[in-house]
Amino acid sequence: MNPVQPALDGTIPEPTDYQTWADKVRPTFVRVARSRRRHWLTWQIRKEYGLDQAPDPAHDWGRFMTQLAADGLVQHDGFGYTLDRSVVNAWRGTRGARRGRIS
Repeated sequence: MNPVQPALDGTIPEPTDYQTWADKVRPTFVRVARSRRRHWLTWQIRKEYGLDQAPDPAHDWGRFMTQLAADGLVQHDGFGYTLDRSVVNAWRGTRGARRGRIS
């Protein structure tokens, strides 16, 4: 049995698997990658667009961004900091994404 922590309002969140979550947040990252925005961090995009947290936050965000990079949508653009000052990868859209050739 896998216990589920109720939300503060007493509701029980629906279970989400990685693929369902990734399919839900991908359109936002495609939109950001197509924009002229440079040097963004995944936590910034999550916060700005009100995206759901990943089912396994310690691993799924990296897995997701690695997949976007493999798809040619984003590329590494240095490093940035989380709110607790941990160093994380920074990203930007590829030329193909900005020109609308990759989604």
